[in-house]
Amino acid sequence: MVYAMTIDANTFPAAKFSTVSTLLNIVLPLVMTGAGLIFLSMLLMAAFRIITNGDNAEALKKAYSSMMFSVIGLLIVISSFLVVRVIGSLLGAGNLIPQ
Repeated sequence: MVYAMTIDANTFPAAKFSTVSTLLNIVLPLVMTGAGLIFLSMLLMAAFRIITNGDNAEALKKAYSSMMFSVIGLLIVISSFLVVRVIGSLLGAGNLIPQ
């Protein structure tokens, strides 16, 4: 049995993003959400390590450094998002970045 399908605008629609701005409007919120979830999971794991390793100084040091690096990573992600917004507004690409 052979299955055939006609490819036209109804059965195979065009891509949802045709420009870079529409692609960034889809990707940037997903990246920011992913970065927030990674930050939250790293922070919770570090807090769990602090609670469970209260008497081990070396493990506490690693947990505190993990917590510090997760905060620094979140600050880098937020600052890069703000830099992209500022550059987009300076260049006049208002629809480049989701509001």
